[in-house]
Amino acid sequence: MFKPNDTIKIATGGEATILEELGSGGQGTVYKVRYSDKEYALKWYHKPGKPEFYDNLKDNIDKGAPAPLFLWPLFLTEKDAEGCFGYLMELRNPAYREFGDFLLAKARFASVEVMIEAAIKICIGFRKLHNAGYSYQDLNDGNFFINPANGDVLICDNDNVAPFGKNMGILGKCRYMAPEIVRGEKLPDAQSDRFSLAVILFLLFFNNHPLEGEALASCACLTEKHEKKFYGSHPIFIYDPEDASNRPVAGIHVNVIKLWPQFPQYVQDIFISQFGQKALMDASYRITEKEWLEKILLRMRHELITCPVCGGEIFADMENPTSICEDCKQRLQRPPIIQSGKYKVAVCKDKKVYQYITNQNKQLLNTCTTVVVESKKTPGLFGLKNQTQDTWMLTTKSGKTRPIAPGESAPLLLGNKISFGNGTEATIL
Repeated sequence: MFKPNDTIKIATGGEATILEELGSGGQGTVYKVRYSDKEYALKWYHKPGKPEFYDNLKDNIDKGAPAPLFLWPLFLTEKDAEGCFGYLMELRNPAYREFGDFLLAKARFASVEVMIEAAIKICIGFRKLHNAGYSYQDLNDGNFFINPANGDVLICDNDNVAPFGKNMGILGKCRYMAPEIVRGEKLPDAQSDRFSLAVILFLLFFNNHPLEGEALASCACLTEKHEKKFYGSHPIFIYDPEDASNRPVAGIHVNVIKLWPQFPQYVQDIFISQFGQKALMDASYRITEKEWLEKILLRMRHELITCPVCGGEIFADMENPTSICEDCKQRLQRPPIIQSGKYKVAVCKDKKVYQYITNQNKQLLNTCTTVVVESKKTPGLFGLKNQTQDTWMLTTKSGKTRPIAPGESAPLLLGNKISFGNGTEATIL
């Protein structure tokens, strides 16, 4: 529709100049533009929107993004002669890849640790969105860009975000819609967002849809009638413990068949609960983003270690003295554990430790304050390097104390205690 050097008037004043087209879909086209000496992305809608859609966008722009990871609308354009319009948002850094690229193996996470970080950031984003009084309403794999090197996340297509109780007329993509939305019983809300979020997390971890198993694979043609059955009236989780009729099929669902056994039981259990018949049919059984973080994702972060034999990433068994590495099949001793308040962190070389562990007065989930280091003189002996500005106090098992200045390391020996200088103390188990 637009050519390079065409101009579009911005509602708050000035003009944006078209630089190039970035992509196009059914709803609109995205262009790179220059406005006020800065480059932005312009999403231009192919058809005139309803007045309430335009007004909702304006309200969202006025209130601002609930978190920096949202590619939030920044400026509205004026409407053209046909009533069409668009909005400006920040450009996406090319280091970020579409979520679909990970599902198609066109992009890969640098590590399991990075994948978990992406899941944590997605949940943080939607927790902040819901806490701000919004629901997303159209959550699907096309809404996320992820940096495969570090797990940083950008959430895009925020034009359908609306306050609780308000809907822009968009229901979503069937594969990601909550069953009650597919069945036509409700309009999207925060609870339906939480179903879609669970689908996204399952896809992220297992690269397979939680409701797509033998039943869908045996369907010769996926018609609208079948979609409403498989995702709405009769959805069945592929690992439902009470109904084996929709199990993954060997040779088709190879990723989930391989990956499902590699995750801890508590991860399997939460997905079984979130895609069990109770949660599929009753939205009140769905857990919040806070519960995903506290009960599952942070625990996964804490328990992920590097196998000292083969170097593979595995989840430490925190309850038993030994466990088997899934990669090399070697029996491993349980690593030392840093216990700080309600959190337990398994020790291994280069393990990151975050601010909510070392300072429970500051619950910043993505701020790393220290790291586990291995002794150069004694392999297998670990310490916690003080990367803060505070002086820590180490108390040994025998009761002796000594300060740990910034840059020094506290030995992680069983029975040692570390006071982080802010009222938080950790014990090595």
